[in-house]
Amino acid sequence: MPTPLLPLSVRADKLVDSAGTDVRLRGPCIGGWMNMEDFITGHPGAEHALRATLAEVLGASRASFFFERLLEYFFAEADVAFLKSIGASVVRIALNYRQFESDAAPLEYIEAGFERLDQAVQWCTRHGVYVILDLHAVQGWQNSDWHSDNSNRVSLFWEHRHFQDRFVGLWAELARRYVGNPTIAGYNVMNEPASNSPRGRFSERHRPRWDVVNAVYRRVVEEIRKIDPDHVIFLEGDYYSRLFSALDAPFAANLVYSSHNYNTAGFGPGPYPSQTWNLEYQRRTFESHEGTQFARKHAVPLWIGEFGAVYNGPASEKPDRLRAMADQLDVFEAAGAHWTTWTYKDVGVMGLVELDPECEYLARIAPVLKAKRELASDFWMRWLPGTGATKLVDELAQYAERTIGDPDIDSDANRKYLGQATLAGYVATLMQPAYARCFKGLSESEIDRILQSFAFANCKPHQELVEIVRQRMTANTPSAVA
Repeated sequence: MPTPLLPLSVRADKLVDSAGTDVRLRGPCIGGWMNMEDFITGHPGAEHALRATLAEVLGASRASFFFERLLEYFFAEADVAFLKSIGASVVRIALNYRQFESDAAPLEYIEAGFERLDQAVQWCTRHGVYVILDLHAVQGWQNSDWHSDNSNRVSLFWEHRHFQDRFVGLWAELARRYVGNPTIAGYNVMNEPASNSPRGRFSERHRPRWDVVNAVYRRVVEEIRKIDPDHVIFLEGDYYSRLFSALDAPFAANLVYSSHNYNTAGFGPGPYPSQTWNLEYQRRTFESHEGTQFARKHAVPLWIGEFGAVYNGPASEKPDRLRAMADQLDVFEAAGAHWTTWTYKDVGVMGLVELDPECEYLARIAPVLKAKRELASDFWMRWLPGTGATKLVDELAQYAERTIGDPDIDSDANRKYLGQATLAGYVATLMQPAYARCFKGLSESEIDRILQSFAFANCKPHQELVEIVRQRMTANTPSAVA
């Protein structure tokens, strides 16, 4: 049996357990499980719309069975045991508020969601792995992207007190349930806020509404602390955890700050290392990140909540992306940062563990996957070469700019977000019935068999990536960076 986990707290810029021992949090994010994402599980569009579509096509009972079995197989005790075996000390579990609360019954909580989360926490307790609870999809959408279960590019959270009240209420309920539980490393209260999310005209020139962000953070921390005075609370920077310049200085005990540090070396295309992308590039990118600077200025712990590389681009470049991942991890290790890589399991994009390419699930949805690729409906996959659909969007964006004649339109953002709204929004939703019909007419036993494709025993660890991550997770001291 592993050594029992001890509660964590902040001591200066370190995390320590109740025995006073320094603790480094290293592991993966469990994305795509209690918050589904299109590129992770292979479905098109947003989860809430997908659930409604499957209920229409398969019937409510069969659709409910489908999602229950998907959740059952996607993440189970065998997954936790594997992660422990390669040295993980933590998992960050991405959560969708819809698992715990219905929009039709605000502030009334769904026990089944808590029971599933409780089970995962118990597995982690058994294997000696800490858990960070990550509210990835927030009531009213905290950003305008797909990973907040958003299909309309509108973020309502920052405008409406109703959604903020429900957000705070859910965290109070989570705190009531997990107060005193040493397996919980802490509460990541909001994934990737974007307080000035577009509401019509899109731009990459993001201007955070720091007064609103800081007020929401202070309020949720205060309400959690009324119930749970001890657990660590993780706060992210604005604009997808990139901006920290006017985030309030630490205002309570046991606060840890989280940045998300994706960079182009992990996506390509192109060789790594190169004159442009190399170890020095990784170091400069990390040092210049506002999250790094914030943590050092205030002498608080820094947790890289998300980062990663992708491996479904040109096959010849897969070694380049792996080398980029290794160097980025070495920079984090040298800095003494805590980290969780995105993501643990997927259909062959960037996961530590991948579905078997020959599995029955991928065979059954193959026409949908082909259509998704041709229609560029997964917004996350913008690193892949353009298709006819993306070219049409570019032409429409150019036509709109010429017709409107406003020189202040951000052309790059116009193309990017027009593509998201049309392809990852409307077109992806249009594809959902086709995905649902892949399972129409099947018995529950047949659906169960197909969804066993997600079970760890039927998946394939990405061995090269696993070894890179394992070496850093099992290091006793930070790796030296030459």
